Amino acid sequence: MSITVVPTPTVPTSIDASVDHAIRSIVSGASTDATCTTDLAAGPWDFDIRPGYGPGSSMGDVIPTGAPRQGELPLAYREASEEELDERIRAAKRTLGDRAVILGHFYQREEVVRHADYVGDSFQLATAAKGRPDAEAIVFCGVHFMAETADLLSGPDQAVILPNLAAGCSMADMADIDQVEDCWEQLADVLGDLDTPDESGRVPVVPVTYMNSSAAIKGFVGRHGGIVCTSSNAMTVLEWAFERGRRVLFFPDQHLGRNTAKAMGVPLSQMPMWNPRRPLGGSTASELLDSRVILWHGFCSVHRRFSVAQIDQARAEHPGVRVIVHPECPMEVVDAADEAGSTDYIRRAIAAATEPTTFAIGTEINLVRRLAAQFPQHRIFCLDPVVCPCSTMYRIHPGYLAWVLEELVAGRTPNRITVSADVADPARIALERMLAARPPLAASAR
Repeated sequence: MSITVVPTPTVPTSIDASVDHAIRSIVSGASTDATCTTDLAAGPWDFDIRPGYGPGSSMGDVIPTGAPRQGELPLAYREASEEELDERIRAAKRTLGDRAVILGHFYQREEVVRHADYVGDSFQLATAAKGRPDAEAIVFCGVHFMAETADLLSGPDQAVILPNLAAGCSMADMADIDQVEDCWEQLADVLGDLDTPDESGRVPVVPVTYMNSSAAIKGFVGRHGGIVCTSSNAMTVLEWAFERGRRVLFFPDQHLGRNTAKAMGVPLSQMPMWNPRRPLGGSTASELLDSRVILWHGFCSVHRRFSVAQIDQARAEHPGVRVIVHPECPMEVVDAADEAGSTDYIRRAIAAATEPTTFAIGTEINLVRRLAAQFPQHRIFCLDPVVCPCSTMYRIHPGYLAWVLEELVAGRTPNRITVSADVADPARIALERMLAARPPLAASAR
């Protein structure tokens, strides 16, 4: 699998890429656009002391007990202006030089991304961290599972830092290790010994986890002969898994699993849902025996906001519009769109368009606005007219970035993310299997 990490983009000043500015304009009345909550205009430190995913999260996203919480950010950072924080970050970066590398996820706010040495999706950035063995500190501007993956792939002497410990991921939290272990035991009761291959050499079920999962889940997958996937290589990974197992247990995102398996010809009738709160996940033993892909009951709250009605409206208002959505969107949305692909696929599709084009994009608003600013020759807008960024990505504020960088300058290492060896070793195996998987020639030509 080739990995392309995008250098920090230069954004034209004619279009403001800042979602923060857009929300503040809405709150002040200067804009007639809508936002999912005006609380997004406040600093995330106003919410870090409370349990929860923060403003803009779904009411159905209940954060697990014991989820990481961020300590109080010093007042100087909370009261600093955008311009002051910008200069403090630049000054700290100059002082640190090659000792620190800053990674910024595509979904980060513009005020953070402008300082990133690399911009990309979660796995691209973890790989970028692996490619910088000279850096003593890797500042990962993303969410918790991403920092864990960077720790798995970076050197033992490198410190991976998450600027705000409260930046978690509700999707990743939808499959915790206790639930997955219990699921595995229940499947064994129905399918038999899960480690014993049949006459064809295949085991009853192969676990596959999306990159958007905890290190503990990746470790589970590694221990049980499974593999990790990304949104860009999910089909290749499922092909790998079907060569080794009768069926696949796919978690935590049901939509990526369903959309990918459906594109491979797996009928919906053979994709039962596993709800961890119900016996046998809510299915019957016969349904599980007949299954090809068992889908975990998880989802991304951002991508679940997109709808077929939004696509219909975009087509009515913009004849000839090109609709591209992320495969974490519900199946009916993916089916109604012109294309579906990862965040990097969306970026590359827009970059490759040679004629002025109208794009309606179904993914996180920070990326969409940044693409609109980078490619002003196109009309690019988000399918969802309501400005509602990923609530946990938005917890990374330039105030936190300035704080961790200045702490590093002072010789301190705050918010270090580490994965214990008993989890890290099998998790790396699952990641290595993904890197070794290659699409067959027929798949490469698709």
